[in-house]
Amino acid sequence: MNFDYSEEQNMLRDSIAKWAAGEYDFEKRKAALASDDGWKKNWSTFAELGLLAAPLPEEFGGLGGGALDVNVVAEEFGKALVVEPYVPTAVIGANALKYSGTDAQKEEHLGAIATGERIIAFGQAEPKSRWALNDVSTSAKKDGAGYVLNGHKAVALGGPQADHLLISARTAGAQRDANGITLFLVPKSAGGVTTRDYPTLDETRASEVYLENVSVAAEHVLGEVDSALPVIERIVDDANAAYCSEAVGAMRMMTALTQEYAKGRKQFGRAIADFQVLQHRMVDMFMASEESYSMALLATIKLDAADDERARAVSSAKVSIGKASRFVGQAAVQIHGGMGMTDEMRVGHYFKRTTMLDSTFGNVDFHLKRFAGLSAKAA
Repeated sequence: MNFDYSEEQNMLRDSIAKWAAGEYDFEKRKAALASDDGWKKNWSTFAELGLLAAPLPEEFGGLGGGALDVNVVAEEFGKALVVEPYVPTAVIGANALKYSGTDAQKEEHLGAIATGERIIAFGQAEPKSRWALNDVSTSAKKDGAGYVLNGHKAVALGGPQADHLLISARTAGAQRDANGITLFLVPKSAGGVTTRDYPTLDETRASEVYLENVSVAAEHVLGEVDSALPVIERIVDDANAAYCSEAVGAMRMMTALTQEYAKGRKQFGRAIADFQVLQHRMVDMFMASEESYSMALLATIKLDAADDERARAVSSAKVSIGKASRFVGQAAVQIHGGMGMTDEMRVGHYFKRTTMLDSTFGNVDFHLKRFAGLSAKAA
């Protein structure tokens, strides 16, 4: 079986690496973070390079790629510590439209995503829902042909940059019922929508989203009313596969940076890279990164499989990569010494990012339990 990337995917990887080396190095990234609109130039570049269009259907302005293209982009973004909301828009928002949008909705939004004109944040989590996708108390009550939304969505990644919000709301049933959930694609400028924006630990941006009597028309409903949970589960698996690839990129950089540091740092008149115990530790870091790459690739390949098979592959990757990224991050910081977690050292920023990736849409414990449940069901 051939696991090589296509020529186009390798070209995509090279173009991102070249851009990151010239326009997104550590200092330029820091300057962009200090600016309120520094991300806009980068987002325009993503559109120019075809990164936003790569996984989208050709008939709606995309390049006809798929999950493997996202895998390439996400890994390179992990290496560069990109903070712009690529996954919320190009994976979660775009795939929700691909799986359940009407042709009119796809025509309106997918082309705009490809050109960088549409940015979407996912309003799924709520203050008490943890990682349960079926735990939805935000309500959507029928009002003529449309709906009125009320509720609070927590930690909507990419919320400050977004112009549209993908909102899960309950149209029927009790708070934790599997049925009765509906997806809405709502303009952030709609009356009654307010946000509280903030930076997260890893320097990305998120929002608390408050919906107070937000009136939306029927055309803002995405997919079938009351039956959105399977679509939500699928787009979250898509996002987790991309985040696994991003974690691989970050781990590879932590390993490379640690090797570079160990060769230059001297102790007792010798480079610490000469000490066998640290050589063994850095080999373990390398092996953990490469094993994680295989798990992320498997999860990506399985995204089009049957629901349970896809879910098992993604949860397995999340467990393996979550454990590996913690080991690699801790080892990198330890070999760097106390300075490993200072803002001046890149390695600490990578460790913060992988820690956040582990907790996004379920941590190791959550996915271990999910994998066990799915395996018992299949037995």
